[in-house]
Amino acid sequence: MKKFVFAFVLAFSGLIAANAQSNSAIGGRLGWGLEFSYLHSLGAANRLNLEVGLPGFYGVGAAGTYDWVFPINGWQEKGSWNWYAGVGAGFGFNWYHNWFNIGVAGRIGVEYNFWFPLQLSLDWRPVIGPAFGGGTHFNVGGLYDGIALGVRYILK
Repeated sequence: MKKFVFAFVLAFSGLIAANAQSNSAIGGRLGWGLEFSYLHSLGAANRLNLEVGLPGFYGVGAAGTYDWVFPINGWQEKGSWNWYAGVGAGFGFNWYHNWFNIGVAGRIGVEYNFWFPLQLSLDWRPVIGPAFGGGTHFNVGGLYDGIALGVRYILK
C-alpha cells in the first residue's frame, strides 16, 4: 500500500510540474490531516484546486474542485482578500477501517494573497458519498473533517 501511495504522489507531482505556469500556486493544507495542494488559475474568477493527502493520517485521499473566486473589496491592504466556492469530486482509501470511498466535494473559504508570492486560506471542503468495504455505508466523516488552513507559494 505504501508503494501505491508513493507512486500516486509521484505521478501527481509530475503532472503539476509539467503544468506549472503563471497564476498557479503550490503548497499544503493542514486540518484533520495533511494535504498537498495545487491551484491552477483559469482566469480572474475561476480556478482548479487539486489536493492529495493523508486525511486524519489513517488513509490516503484526493479531491479536485472547480472554484469561483470573488474579491472582497473595502480593505485597503497591500495584498488582496477573496472568498471562493466550488464543486468537484473526491475519493480515498482508509487503511484503518479498510474501506474505499468516493463522493462529491464542495468547497467554501476565504484567502489572503500577500504582496509577495504567498497565499493563506481557510476553507471547508467536505467530501460526501458512499464507502465500500465491510459493507456499504455513507461516509459522514467527510462532512466535518474538511476544515483546513492552507499555505501556498504563488508561482509566477
